[in-house]
Amino acid sequence: MSVHYLTISTDSVEPESGAPAPDRLISGDPKFRTWNVEEREGGLHAGIWESTPGKWRIAYDEWEFCHILSGVSVVTEDDGQARTVKAGDSFVLRPGFKGSWEVLETTRKEYVIKL
Repeated sequence: MSVHYLTISTDSVEPESGAPAPDRLISGDPKFRTWNVEEREGGLHAGIWESTPGKWRIAYDEWEFCHILSGVSVVTEDDGQARTVKAGDSFVLRPGFKGSWEVLETTRKEYVIKL
């Protein structure tokens, strides 16, 4: 087994359950599952995240790369610019991003976060 190669897979770890903080919830009852397969000193995290439908406020202090595996979501900046993301889409949310994340169809993404 290589110490320098890691497969991002839900088979490798138990998921953590979660939900948006109550003060961030806008609508629905979204539930999260997160398979964090890599966690390194310096604030590096990588894995798979999934959410059921709902909408909540987001504010990023970290840098996050996302690749949508399935589902449909709308990521909207505070200035009103909305982007619909679906399977195959990749994007980066940079520190300072503020807005909302709305899951229209249960969404699963791969992520890499750098604090």
